[in-house]
Amino acid sequence: MAGAARKTRVNPRTTSTSREVAKPSPADYLRKILNAKVYDVAMESPLDHARILSKRVGNQVLLKREDLQPVFSFKLRGAYNKMAHLSQEALKRGVICASAGNHAQGVALGARKLGCRAVIVMPVTTPKVKIDAVIALGGEVVLFGESFSDAYGHAVELEKAQNLTFVHPFDDPDVIAGQGTIAMEILRQHQGPIDAVFCAIGGGGLISGVAAYIKAVRPEIKIIGVQMVDSDAMLQSVKAGKRVTLPDVGLFADGTAVKLVGEETFRLARELVDDYVVVDTDAVCAAIKDVFQDTRSIVEPSGAMGVAAIKQYAAEHKLKGSTFVAVTCGANMNFDRLRFVAERAEFGEQREALFAVTIPEERGSFKRFCELLGTRSVTEFNYRISHANVAHVFVGISISKRDEADKVARSFSKHGFATVNLTDDELAKEHVRHMVGGRSELASDERLFRFQFPERPGALMRFLSAMHPDWNISLFHYRNQGADYGRILVGIQVPKGDKKALKAFIDGLAYPCVDETENPVYKLFLR
Repeated sequence: MAGAARKTRVNPRTTSTSREVAKPSPADYLRKILNAKVYDVAMESPLDHARILSKRVGNQVLLKREDLQPVFSFKLRGAYNKMAHLSQEALKRGVICASAGNHAQGVALGARKLGCRAVIVMPVTTPKVKIDAVIALGGEVVLFGESFSDAYGHAVELEKAQNLTFVHPFDDPDVIAGQGTIAMEILRQHQGPIDAVFCAIGGGGLISGVAAYIKAVRPEIKIIGVQMVDSDAMLQSVKAGKRVTLPDVGLFADGTAVKLVGEETFRLARELVDDYVVVDTDAVCAAIKDVFQDTRSIVEPSGAMGVAAIKQYAAEHKLKGSTFVAVTCGANMNFDRLRFVAERAEFGEQREALFAVTIPEERGSFKRFCELLGTRSVTEFNYRISHANVAHVFVGISISKRDEADKVARSFSKHGFATVNLTDDELAKEHVRHMVGGRSELASDERLFRFQFPERPGALMRFLSAMHPDWNISLFHYRNQGADYGRILVGIQVPKGDKKALKAFIDGLAYPCVDETENPVYKLFLR
């Protein structure tokens, strides 16, 4: 979603922050960025050409690889620049910060470099990988609240109680200037045309620093802010003409989960940012996959937001041949979150569609429906007999573009299978796909088997064609897991007199098979 362009101007001399930070002029920020002290701890990150993604979207996409920094995030730039400008007396007392994780690591690393104490207040929702990283760097971690704003309030209390020096994660000119060195590097590394630079926004420190430098040096380059649909405090604030506090924020992109942006960053953003793009979880998951395919690196959700926005922005504006830069701002990803990312990336890429299909509960209808699928790749198939007359099937298939899902649904309905397109249904994606099944009073004479099917076209049809025409499938569960074989759970209603025929059927398939009919889990939950 493209949002508000820069419309409202702010007089820097009439605006003040809650921490009484002086408002530097554009010339002041340029000077601060050029003289920032960041390279004692930070490196000049690469500006990589995302070749695969560029070809796919028809525009040159460059990735500013801040995910490769020593703490796997850009945040150490601003944190260290702020701390390097503190007096020896302030450093001796120690520093404190509030952070969802990445700024915390920057402060902890800076404190270790400068030899001072660092107290880090983090939300209890912070990924463990970030907490462990701060502790490893010598930071004293205090967990408090569910969001950055909660942690910030507690950090302010500790600052006063322990006489520490506060290092703000974004609302401070020295922090903003440190982040602005990213833009300085981008323009030095790519001296050709750049149409736009995309920056994720949490509190606004990154985009403020990048915008301050680029608008002073190359004002023709657009600065595009990127926010999550459930954490868009900056966009709402710009639209309202004042800072807006969100009641809640989504925590998937925890690095940008900020309820209230900074006063100084708000001033700079509405003065310098050209446009905004709002992205959702599925788009970010797809972008994480995009970055991996080009770099073999895994960025965190906030680190992929810029890439997701480039794809969305280019598609909405029908742009081809442009040059875009995305700041991949972090890579502090919890490993167990990858399961969710992989699952949802297919939706973000518009490559999987989900359907609820009603078919007649009669022999042969299951096979007839599968024949209608043809050569399409089936990603998921869930079914449990529950009604005497009709069967409700939950099915996923691979598609090449989003509007294809509606065409498939119409095709199913045209052939007599009532269909509901569930591709954009959050309940279906999050829960129902994992809950299809249960006991059935209609599943008499049912035998339960686990099969391994080869992941190739025709494997399912071979199974159905080999099955006795008088047998009925009463349960079917399959989900493509990315392996070279598929795991399928099948319930088959087989008359007691057909034991030999059943054995011949299984032996003839030569698919690895386990009889689970006596499994206690089956008896407890499915029979």
